Amino acid sequence: MSRIRTERLVNLVICLLSTRRFLTAAQIAATVPGYAHDPADAREHEAFQRKFERDKADLRELGVPLETGTASIFDAEPGYRIARRDYALPEVRLAPDEAAAVGLAARLWRHAGLAQAASSGLRKLRAAGVEVDPQATLGVEPVVTAEPAFEPLTRASRERRAVTFDYRTPEADEPATRRLQPWGVVSWRGRWYVVGHDLDRDATRCFRLSRFVGPVRAVGEPDAYRPPEHVDLIGHVASTSGPAEATRTATVRLRPGCGTGIRRQAFAVDGDIVRLRYSDPESLAARLVGYGPGALVLDPPEVRDAVVRRLRPIAARHRAAPAAPERTGAST
Repeated sequence: MSRIRTERLVNLVICLLSTRRFLTAAQIAATVPGYAHDPADAREHEAFQRKFERDKADLRELGVPLETGTASIFDAEPGYRIARRDYALPEVRLAPDEAAAVGLAARLWRHAGLAQAASSGLRKLRAAGVEVDPQATLGVEPVVTAEPAFEPLTRASRERRAVTFDYRTPEADEPATRRLQPWGVVSWRGRWYVVGHDLDRDATRCFRLSRFVGPVRAVGEPDAYRPPEHVDLIGHVASTSGPAEATRTATVRLRPGCGTGIRRQAFAVDGDIVRLRYSDPESLAARLVGYGPGALVLDPPEVRDAVVRRLRPIAARHRAAPAAPERTGAST
């Protein structure tokens, strides 16, 4: 399969995963890169229909649960979507070398330019008035791209080398420096954790990667320790990371007409001001960032700061991106 066709299929999956409503072929053509054409041109439209039919057949052959239906009895044209409940994978257990492979794939994803094309498609959906779920594509775009600590921790676990890092807990105002002999990095309930021997506590500990502050620094020599035989990393994370109770409250101002998903999750709504309960500021920030300028955190500072931390690298990448070449003639 060619690179262009592969990118088109990936973007189609992202598009259909990102909305709960059925999207018509015309909406898909206007949203997904690779389907653009002039509907008034019979030859171009026929070529699009053949291409779209082939792509639908390829997705179904790959096991992607593509649904066909309509949102209401008044819809004259059927649409398409992918149900997240059928698409989602069970918990994935990764050994250190497997986790390293995921990290490599994440870097390749960024350099391939797929993420930029997917983001452009999601912006088009929002502009067309389609409510987009910012968490829907976690199974498509690697989550590890958002965790700078992932790569140095997986490398240190392979090299059996101790690390030191600053770590922020919900109970503390300031991050504390920790020293760890990492055994491996695992995913649990959509989050990444490192498990190892805490040198300061002289005990087994796990740390959530989203709470790391600053860089991870390797210390000492390689092959300085040996992890326990047959250690169950996910079992340890599961036993120490039970579901946190949402006891804190955040106040968010939404742009008029935006943030339908956030409004549904709020326990209080006053016009465009909503109040949400949360347990972890980083998790709430991850949801809010997906709405871009459509959501502004008013309170508390810990959630606002978490959003800013996630937006800074995005802004830096946009500043560093080369300017698009000027085009002449009419735009399409």
